[in-house]
Amino acid sequence: MIITFLVSAIKFGMVLLFGSTGETLTEKSGHLNLGIPGVMCVGTAVGCAAEVIYFEACGGKLNMIYPLAVFIPVIATLLGGALMGLIYSFLTVTLHANQNVTGLAMTTFGVGISKYIIAVVDDYKFTAGAKFFRMSILPFSDALGDVGKLFFSYGILVYLSIIVAVLVSFILNRTKVGLHLRAVGENPATADAAGINVTKYRYIATCTGCAISSLGGLLYIMDYLNGNWEYVIDAIGWLCVALVIFTIWKPVFGIFCSILFGVFYVAAEYIPGISLSDKEIFKMLPYLVTIIVLIITSIRNKRENQPPASLGINYFREER
Repeated sequence: MIITFLVSAIKFGMVLLFGSTGETLTEKSGHLNLGIPGVMCVGTAVGCAAEVIYFEACGGKLNMIYPLAVFIPVIATLLGGALMGLIYSFLTVTLHANQNVTGLAMTTFGVGISKYIIAVVDDYKFTAGAKFFRMSILPFSDALGDVGKLFFSYGILVYLSIIVAVLVSFILNRTKVGLHLRAVGENPATADAAGINVTKYRYIATCTGCAISSLGGLLYIMDYLNGNWEYVIDAIGWLCVALVIFTIWKPVFGIFCSILFGVFYVAAEYIPGISLSDKEIFKMLPYLVTIIVLIITSIRNKRENQPPASLGINYFREER
């Protein structure tokens, strides 16, 4: 039972890792995108719809091919998430709309449009493709016992979430592009004076971050829930936003923190005799520890543990 619990916690944690990594990349540019829950909903719905289209093109699940059954929904999800990021960027960067209001509006819009998409498509058809997302990348993982189940029994998206987090961290901290992006997030006026295109960096970072975050929703539906759209994804999106704060804007640190959040969130399901009300208390723990971390980092006031200085503030070039 312990191994099963840890596997479930890790898988759920990687859902959050996608969302927090994408949001971290977005926030490093100075964009506080509270529309991540809506982004995840739309991206996932588009990915599921693409799975249905592929299902119908194949004439049934027996003719579906493993790489394409995963690749097509993943690409569609990335495009759906990037489109939401493009809309957000147009409203906040080009039109200078308030970031908080825009993000909340994007969440409301995303939840609504995703419900419409799922209502139109046949749930069974993308449920049939869920088995491809759950397939272990190592066919012989069962032969390794508990070690194989704990480390090698996951679908490809779980491992991809870790790779993406490490890659984003490397780009932010070890490349010229990352340096420019962090400069835009800290002081866009200074970055602009140094010849850095603030608009371009914010557009690209936001669209890329939204695309990455949307993969978390796809992992949640197609792998963790086995193709069942029973639960609302936007609740997971808010957890991702909380995780960004908990990780103090460090994607690699987010790998371990996301697993911890996963442990808190799924623990109640493995405690015998626990009531429904007590289960909700366990689900509340990630938010509680996030508040504690926020208080501690505020008291210690170390600059490296603080959010970008211009986070949530629109940049008006004329005022430079």
